[in-house]
Amino acid sequence: METAILYLSGLLFFACCAALAHTYAVYPLLMKWLSRGKELPEDRFEDDEEFPEVAVLMAVYNEESVIEETLRSILQSDYPEGKLRVWIGSDGSTDRSHEIIESFQKDHPELHLTIFGGRNGKIRIINELSIAAGKMLQDPESAAFLLCDANVTWGRSALRNLVRHFRRPEVGLVGAAIQDASREHEGIGDEEEAYVGMENTVKFAEGVLWGNMIGAFGACYALRARLFVPVPEAYIVDDYFQTMACLESGHKAIVDLDAVCYEAVSTEISEEFRRKKRIATGNFQNLKHFWNYYLPWNGGPATTFAFWSHKGLRWTGPLLLAGALVSAFVLAAAGPWYCSLPLAGLLGSFAAAGFDLWMARAVPGFHWKPIRFLRYFYAMNIALFLGMLAFLRGGQNSVWEPTKRVAGNDGNALTEPEPANER
Repeated sequence: METAILYLSGLLFFACCAALAHTYAVYPLLMKWLSRGKELPEDRFEDDEEFPEVAVLMAVYNEESVIEETLRSILQSDYPEGKLRVWIGSDGSTDRSHEIIESFQKDHPELHLTIFGGRNGKIRIINELSIAAGKMLQDPESAAFLLCDANVTWGRSALRNLVRHFRRPEVGLVGAAIQDASREHEGIGDEEEAYVGMENTVKFAEGVLWGNMIGAFGACYALRARLFVPVPEAYIVDDYFQTMACLESGHKAIVDLDAVCYEAVSTEISEEFRRKKRIATGNFQNLKHFWNYYLPWNGGPATTFAFWSHKGLRWTGPLLLAGALVSAFVLAAAGPWYCSLPLAGLLGSFAAAGFDLWMARAVPGFHWKPIRFLRYFYAMNIALFLGMLAFLRGGQNSVWEPTKRVAGNDGNALTEPEPANER
């Protein structure tokens, strides 16, 4: 009996560790290896006359610190003249965001601002903007929506590089390659930059290999307008929803690494913790919504493999860590001395993460990457666990607060929405 307990505990420990290693290390390396030398098909729009009209959809809330630079980069895009409109919805901003946007409207009639009273949430605003923009499209069948965040600056050819792939009828969504806008980092900036870089590589590989990139970066992606699906207003993560809806419709979702946009990564672990917790709640909302599609006989073996390797195992990471810890305790308690090694390794990694937290507070500027990565890893898994609990308790709405990397002045907003007014 004791031998069986040791065997099962050891099997559980190594299974949990192997699952974590697969999603964070093995799968990214496998994708990089499988996609080496591969490129997206050359069947693309080239001449200006071929490109369809594009409507940019953007929700903002107190973005005075970033909105000017973002709008300037959009309006300086090399996309064919006369084929680009920008639709901005303000979620009851109380800073100078409206003033800044209106200053651009004087010389750019293609820019539309709709002010929503109170707080409505990003999902509702984007849904409403899609309706308003859709009514202005000359050819809804060929037109595209470009969804982006207010703190993202575009490379001059980013939009052209995204939309050119819509020449292939099977392509429904194209994601941008997000790069860090900062050259020097503090806090967890290096860890966040490494994570974003890994995600760019994995998403590109999924797209070029199978055409089923698992979740676009919400910072910037293009979607065929006719494939836009209104997201339930209680949901939080709309970019993943739109990607899965696109795949479910039978279209492909890809990433173009030449479509570069810039976004400053988080540097404060407390801010990223809050963001990851909120996103985790939205992830489980989407998991519940699309669970049937992840079955191999519905979405296909490649989609099932990509989802569980890229997302599913990460989302269940807190449970895998808990399983590894419990099994390590059982091994240490019931087995010979060498069975204590797994527990010692886990407790040592926890201690290293705690040491990083203590040193960061005691010594300003302290940053040793190995233990900072450990602290980042455990903190984000705690955030995932709390987000999972929030989902089980009923989730939350899509009203958001900008992270400090983009925040303006926080304002007190009404809880009940008022009618929207376009300016």
